[in-house]
Amino acid sequence: MDLYEHQARQLFAEHGLLVPPAEVTDSPGGARDIARRLGGRAVVKAQVKTGGRGKAGGVRLAEDPEAAERTAREILSMTIKGHPVRTVMLARPVDIEAEFYVSYVLDRAAGRFLAIASAEGGTEIEEVAATRPEAVTRVPVDPAEGVTPEKAAEIVRAAGLPPRTADVLVRLWQVLVREDALLVEVNPLVRTAQGQLVALDGKVTLDGNARYRQARWDGQETTHEDPLEAAAAAKGLNYVKLDGEVGVIGNGAGLVMATLDVVAGSGARPANFLDIGGGASARIMSDGLSVVLSDPGVRSVLVNVFGGITACDAVADGIVRALDAVRPTKPIVVRLDGNNAARGRAVLGDRAHPLVHQAATMDAAARLAARLAHTS
Repeated sequence: MDLYEHQARQLFAEHGLLVPPAEVTDSPGGARDIARRLGGRAVVKAQVKTGGRGKAGGVRLAEDPEAAERTAREILSMTIKGHPVRTVMLARPVDIEAEFYVSYVLDRAAGRFLAIASAEGGTEIEEVAATRPEAVTRVPVDPAEGVTPEKAAEIVRAAGLPPRTADVLVRLWQVLVREDALLVEVNPLVRTAQGQLVALDGKVTLDGNARYRQARWDGQETTHEDPLEAAAAAKGLNYVKLDGEVGVIGNGAGLVMATLDVVAGSGARPANFLDIGGGASARIMSDGLSVVLSDPGVRSVLVNVFGGITACDAVADGIVRALDAVRPTKPIVVRLDGNNAARGRAVLGDRAHPLVHQAATMDAAARLAARLAHTS
């Protein structure tokens, strides 16, 4: 279950992370009143469960309460990536000296978490990851050991972050563990002109399987305003809609995130994040392809699977089933590696579907998927 930004910030504050004072409203008049309480100037932010709000005009600075009212009225009339804006959050502005990126995400295939950090946070973090991947550090985290001060210091050194960020990383890990989260992200984590480290924006995804022990979310509706996300959720898939043309399917959050980066580095844009998990059965593979291929913006699909718990021949069987059920009209590039990869490749070779292409490496698969997206 994804949280809204204001809910994520609430969790951060409860675990000792600094966040600017803020309030949420669903009316322009409420925005005016909140701005007054915040001191006049306020950042008005659309509350939707998707990225890219700033570039879409959903994050704006209002200089006074009257401007906050006008801005809130405009933002509340917007739809961002298929998500209608029903509430806005107004936050007190801060003087930003530097921006950083920190997050933890579950890597299902590896059975561990990844700490992902960069000394270059902000709205362009995806471009940084695509054009200069060396600027984004990935450090495996053993869930049994967690993020100790020593582990946090290791992440800080690897990413080139200020030493005091280690305390933030420890507290962010506490958010993940105590709230049963699959993803916690602060972007940007800013250093203010006063020298404070402040979580300016945040994202949290909770494990729906743990809701029974997280009483505060019992009344929280799990809604998906995007029809593709709703369809994926109904099939039990971990899917997030993006704004690109190459559909991406992988098993394990770390592998999928790496695939997104490689696709972007090949000159294309990922159309989605879809993690089919470490136990990617034939049925799950078929369901995943069905969802991705139903996106009208997708012009090619990249399936990147490392066989582990579920062998590659079972994944290939799922792809064949999807071909028969969905009747695709878009090219599909498949890269299989790991357990029974040779058998999986043979299954696809025997099917010999004209729209299915195989590649030996992730880089080659991404280049081919990008080229097919631009020519199909």
